[in-house]
Amino acid sequence: MPLAVCATPIGNLADVTLRVLEELGSAETVLCEDTRHTRGLLERHGLRAQLLSYHQHNEASRVAELVPRLVAGERMALVSDAGLPGVNDPGSRIVAAALAAGVPVTVLPGPSAVETALVASGLAGEQYRFVGYLPRSDRDRAALWLELAAWPHPTVAFESARRLPASLASLAAAEPERLVAVCRELTKAFEEVVGGPAAVVAERFREAPRGEVTLVIGPSTRVADAGVALAAVVELVASGTPRGAAASVVARLTGVSRNTLYEISLYP
Repeated sequence: MPLAVCATPIGNLADVTLRVLEELGSAETVLCEDTRHTRGLLERHGLRAQLLSYHQHNEASRVAELVPRLVAGERMALVSDAGLPGVNDPGSRIVAAALAAGVPVTVLPGPSAVETALVASGLAGEQYRFVGYLPRSDRDRAALWLELAAWPHPTVAFESARRLPASLASLAAAEPERLVAVCRELTKAFEEVVGGPAAVVAERFREAPRGEVTLVIGPSTRVADAGVALAAVVELVASGTPRGAAASVVARLTGVSRNTLYEISLYP
């Protein structure tokens, strides 16, 4: 039997496919991040199953235990607390191990916070980039904004509600006019999508909101290649120009944030 990777609701428990419900009801074992969370989903739909915890802290040991059972033909389904396992959630390790052992893997698609937020933001285009959770440090966030300045399409990221104000303030400092949308509590009763220029949205979220947050960042407003701008600062500094002066000159010529260029050039 194949390992069934099942997408589950990102909020509203009604957002589950008939195929996923059928698989969860038929599996001999359902692997889940939090058995209490998955039990609530099953009870909502009148199902019962044998649940086994599978999360980031026990993933390695679980894989060693479970792959022989999959090889022997046990029917297993894998879920995360929300969305599709393996994308910013545990799951990729057992999928890879199952395939390496000759066990087929089938994926049952369903809800996605990434694509739901992207469409809800109004910023969707032909392409997008997903970067997972945003970096925690100011320097790493500034480096990401600089990198994304050369990406002419939307970017989707996850962020904790607690860190959202700092991340928005950082983006606003780097590129205040860049469009951004905070998508909060998607598919739930208090769903909220707040969009606009980074500086405006950062002001709106000076205090941390509640709930799950997905961030959609629009294409850069900059024309200049941020990588070229950074290289120019590094070259000027190497030739003896004070770092602050170099960052100011390049920022004025390219439109890339002076503070961002200065900070990132400290760690070439």
